Amino acid sequence: MVNTDQNKQKKVLGLEWNIFFAGITSFLTDTTTKMVYAIMPLFLLSIGASKTELSLIEGIAESTASVLKALSGWWSDKIGKNKPFMVVGYAFTAILCPLFSIVTSPLQVLIIRFAERVGKGIRTAPRDSLIAGSSSDSKKGRSFGFHKAMDNSGAIVGPLLAFAILSVFPGDYRKVLLLSAIPGILGVLSIILFVKEAKRNKSDLPGKISFKDFPGRFYMFLAIAFVFTLGNSTDALLLVKANDIGIQAVFIPLVYLIFNSVSVIFAVPAGIISDKFGRERLIVFGYLLYSIIYFGFGKTNDKMAVILLFALYGLYSAATDGVQKALVSDLIDKNKRGTGLGIYNSLIGITLFPASFIAGILYDKIDNRAPFYFGSAMAFIASILMLGFYLKRRRNQLK
Repeated sequence: MVNTDQNKQKKVLGLEWNIFFAGITSFLTDTTTKMVYAIMPLFLLSIGASKTELSLIEGIAESTASVLKALSGWWSDKIGKNKPFMVVGYAFTAILCPLFSIVTSPLQVLIIRFAERVGKGIRTAPRDSLIAGSSSDSKKGRSFGFHKAMDNSGAIVGPLLAFAILSVFPGDYRKVLLLSAIPGILGVLSIILFVKEAKRNKSDLPGKISFKDFPGRFYMFLAIAFVFTLGNSTDALLLVKANDIGIQAVFIPLVYLIFNSVSVIFAVPAGIISDKFGRERLIVFGYLLYSIIYFGFGKTNDKMAVILLFALYGLYSAATDGVQKALVSDLIDKNKRGTGLGIYNSLIGITLFPASFIAGILYDKIDNRAPFYFGSAMAFIASILMLGFYLKRRRNQLK
């Protein structure tokens, strides 16, 4: 059993100490990454990248580094520690993101982007395991919802800072990339100084961990998540689509801000709803909403419609991202959460490569509607599968 007594004695705004400061760390780090991410598509295009190359850079970086999410999760379970992986992983982002300011080719962006995602691969599963281990089962959805809200709060501040810098220095993407280092460094200091290890008794540490240790429902959910993620390509294409229909480059960070603002507002309520009424039904809703949103992105060329779709996209994110992690942690044993969450995060990240490759090809070779219609179809299929997943559990409960 995880010993969280020392963390439960201290609370901040009604939240466990670890959960609050893990959220602060993610807020600061996401401020850094979203300063970069909000302008990266246009920066890449400015140095000669095609839309297919843009998608491939995101897909390769996310998917190849994602293998580390399972390995770091397994390792953190074996040694009973999460914090060292978090410190190293967040430090990667703080150090590497400002290096984008000196690149001159898409290949150099890929190399740095891949290395920075290695850091995310190292930290993600141990961090999620620490959040699950620092929270009671009845408030797990709220805890992951808070973390998602803080993550997306950084994703609000990041684009705002990028917009402010570009307003003062029009077209100077490199200055945005260089200044992105500041919040990332503060994030590393936050985790070093304030996040406490959720200690575990040595007798509770798992021995050999094998795939047979996880229940069939866990693998069923992974299969559904794979189907959905195959149509969930990089958000960079959404920003490119917004620019294609006439939204000026300087305003693109603000469009992305709308998405993140809505996600922040609804992330904690969505987590609480999942605690009270079940996670599966909320995920079904999120998948169906995504299907409608992506169909809308494919169909419309109206600026106001696209802005509305970005707002709805934030609602989808709130209803699924943190809730899916809470569901995964429900499905697996407590002493194997790092491994199980690592497998889940790895699957999502690895699937981003074919998803982004398919979307980039469809965008370049067919038109700017095709990748969104494809994503809409895959999300609809996933929603039907998720509904079946939920109904099967209900039938088993009634037997």
